[in-house]
Amino acid sequence: MRLSSLADYAVVMMSAAARHCGAAKVNATTLAAETGIPLPTAQKLVSRLSAAGLFESTRGTGGGVRLARPPAAISLADIVEAVEGPIALTACVDTGRSDCALEGCCTVRPHMGTVNAVVRDALATVTLTQLAGTPHKLRPQVPA
Repeated sequence: MRLSSLADYAVVMMSAAARHCGAAKVNATTLAAETGIPLPTAQKLVSRLSAAGLFESTRGTGGGVRLARPPAAISLADIVEAVEGPIALTACVDTGRSDCALEGCCTVRPHMGTVNAVVRDALATVTLTQLAGTPHKLRPQVPA
């Protein structure tokens, strides 16, 4: 499983926005310059993330975007779903049916909903606060 480039860029942009303290407005041009994401892509992502309720946007002079919620209340799952749609590892779980030749006799399909939930829950435990911070904060703690 791999995130699309667009989802990856959305995570990078949201992290950059979070480092602006969440309350300060920042525009797509600034986010593109800070992250290295091409401006047209940054503009597209601002639109998608705003539509998903992760950014609040203001048009015009002095406009820009800011986080719609505190960074601790935005998860990696929220960001990925804003760009990719619902997290679904297989088409039969995503749409309920597919053109799979095994659909009629598949013994795995009934379990894929559980697998999807586990993956989504794992992504939901990583907050934007963590993503915007230093990398060592993301490492899982191993009991001694």
